[in-house]
Order: sequence, then C-alpha cells, then structure tokens
Amino acid sequence: MTGADRRIAAVVFDIGETLRDDTGEFGAWADWLGVPRHTFSAVLGAVRARGGSTNDVFQYFQPGFDLEEQRRLRAAAGIDEQMGEADLYPDVRPALTQLRRLGLWIGVTGNQSGHCADLLRKLKLPVDAIHTSGDWGAEKPSPQFFDHVTAMTPHPPPTILYVGDHWIHDVLAASAAGLQTAFLRRGPWGYLRAAEPSTDRAPTFRIHGLAELPDLVRPQPS
Repeated sequence: MTGADRRIAAVVFDIGETLRDDTGEFGAWADWLGVPRHTFSAVLGAVRARGGSTNDVFQYFQPGFDLEEQRRLRAAAGIDEQMGEADLYPDVRPALTQLRRLGLWIGVTGNQSGHCADLLRKLKLPVDAIHTSGDWGAEKPSPQFFDHVTAMTPHPPPTILYVGDHWIHDVLAASAAGLQTAFLRRGPWGYLRAAEPSTDRAPTFRIHGLAELPDLVRPQPS
C-alpha cells in the first residue's frame, strides 16, 4: 500500500535517534560504567546488530544491571539524564513546525524514562502530546505500548503514521498495531537495517531525514 492510498491525520515520533541524537546520553552511561566511550559504542552496536536490547548491552559490563535502579542512582549523584535543544537533530523543530501547519496532530513517544518526557516537554516543541514508556509502564515492541499510542491519539490507527529508526520496535510493532509507518535511516539501528527487504509489514515510507515528511504526508486535494 502506498502513502497515497491512506490519509494521514496524525504523526507520532519515536525519540531516541529519531528526534534526539543519543550520542551524549550513551556517552554518559559509558562514563557511569567506567568504560571508554568507544568500547561502549562498539558493544552497543554489536548487541543491537544481533537484535538485542539496550538493556542487554549493560549486562556485558555489569551483569545483573538494573536500568531503573541505575537511573535513580545517577539522579542521586547529580548526573541525571539531560536533554536540551542541542541534543535534537537539526531537522526536528522545522519538520514538526511544518507538519503542524498542515493541520496534522503530532505526538512523541518512545522507550524512555518519565524524566525524559519531562525534559522534552520543557523544550516546548510544536507537538500535541509527549509520553514515554516510563509514563505508561509498557515498552516497545509490546502491543500494550501501541495500545497507549492509539489511545492518546484522537484519530483511528490506520490514519496514524509512526516514525522511527528501529525496524522491529518501530516498523514491525507499529504495523502490527494497525498504524502506518515511516522507517528513518538514522542512528545505528536505522543504518543497520536500511536494506531490510519489503514484507507484508513494509513501511509506508522510507526516509533519510524528517525534512522529507511534510511533502509525503501533505493532504492531497480531492
């Protein structure tokens, strides 16, 4: 099914490596673990290339690593997760602004902490809603996560476009929930799976940057 076959009324964005450049955050985790940043990045890439999760990466450095507990410890140490305008990819704010001008409903949600959601809200992005897995207690690629996505969006699933860089968590999982998808070739996961062959859950669009979206989803005159 092509993008022209289905009207898009809402666009919902993943966060990490879609809106946010995760370089700083992954570097902060490497520093917290006491390992060189390039070592952390290499293991991260190797694990994710095999389909493992980010949490699996931590186990190589600290078996039994509890991500939520370590987030609390980092916060107590005064080095909690940070995110400012400089952490956003340059195309984020312009693309969101253009999409809003087209009259589309815009949401943001991904596998991040509730604190990350608060940081994003402080950036005053031109969006209608921001939530994370930490808010909901459900993570991608679970169906429960996308139940929350469809519940927060005031449009039916077939008219929602979910944009992300992860083939399994974003494209396949959102498609299984009845959403349209845009696969973004950005970040390590986007590049690793860029040549993924089309299937019955192929993305509606394949894009190299968010600046491509407004023209792709622009309502067509009847």
